[in-house]
Amino acid sequence: MTSRRELIRLGIGQGIGLMAATAVARSSVAQPVVGQARFVASPVDPMQLVNPQFRAPLQSMPDLPSMEWTTAILPQFREGSKALARPLLPAPAVVKRMIPGPKGAPEVPLYMTGATAGASKPAVLHIHGGGFIAGSAADSRRDIQELAANHDCVAITVDYRLAPETPFPGSLEDNYAALLWMYSNAAELGIDRSRIAIKGESAGGTHAAALAIAARDRGEVPLCLQVLLYPSLDDRTGSTTPVPPYIGHYIWTAAANRFAWTSLLGKPAGATQPPAGSVPARVENLAGLPAAWIGVGSVDLFANEDVEYGRRLLQAGVSTELQLVPGGYHGFDLFVPQAPLSVAFTEGWNSALSRAFAART
Repeated sequence: MTSRRELIRLGIGQGIGLMAATAVARSSVAQPVVGQARFVASPVDPMQLVNPQFRAPLQSMPDLPSMEWTTAILPQFREGSKALARPLLPAPAVVKRMIPGPKGAPEVPLYMTGATAGASKPAVLHIHGGGFIAGSAADSRRDIQELAANHDCVAITVDYRLAPETPFPGSLEDNYAALLWMYSNAAELGIDRSRIAIKGESAGGTHAAALAIAARDRGEVPLCLQVLLYPSLDDRTGSTTPVPPYIGHYIWTAAANRFAWTSLLGKPAGATQPPAGSVPARVENLAGLPAAWIGVGSVDLFANEDVEYGRRLLQAGVSTELQLVPGGYHGFDLFVPQAPLSVAFTEGWNSALSRAFAART
């Protein structure tokens, strides 16, 4: 069987990016891109902007021709991404639950650990990455084991429906169903309702940001923190909003971003009037959202939009911490987890969770 490392290396060489613990296709949209803007060629060598701590995985990748990805490759791509899941820890145990889905939709699968009836623990709803088109909650079971062990919390990861088969708002409603179920069944699960946080990486960060907005607007479930790891927040990046050629050069590109957002929205990325609540950066009012921790690398495609979202949160009176990692590309902490900057990044968001939980005890 091909090793996880070999799959990652092959994937990057072919232009497949890694979003969270799953591979994501370097994509070319099969339909017209609205008003696509481009930067002219730059003399800057993108590798020189990558921090030396993170260069080795990129330098060892084969230089293979880029591929054009369409929905036709999704079955094979999704199957291959399963090999990237990390092995489970011996403990804590992870159990699967099926909960009622949104009205008229199928049940939503969850994986859960740390639940103890009658306790009063903090809780984290984790949302996996995968470019909106791949990944699964089953692949994220190791993530929730680590959350539960590190924070003595209830940790749940949700298996939302994927695009393009289920466009927005299907994924949002699945994630909201999971959040509402956690809140409604707090006594059974041992959850302190005042200490519920949400966390997501890459596309999971997108979903987490959209879920925070929906939770605010619906007024049913209070959140104490949103942890957004290199989230994709703006469908216009790489479509109607140009990026320098040395930003997003590695792992997750502008072309991949266009395909991902087009798949989720059901219309070309960057188009006018996306579905309400689908694109966090396009939501005008950010006041009243839960405190946020946002982390991203400086050469990640999402660097500028994440910084701008953090600025807007601050302007709206939302307590916000932003960690911009010098020379970090998309998923740098997954490729080089032992690098000092990766360790500091992981410690950063874990510390934010600890502080949010402690503030309400």
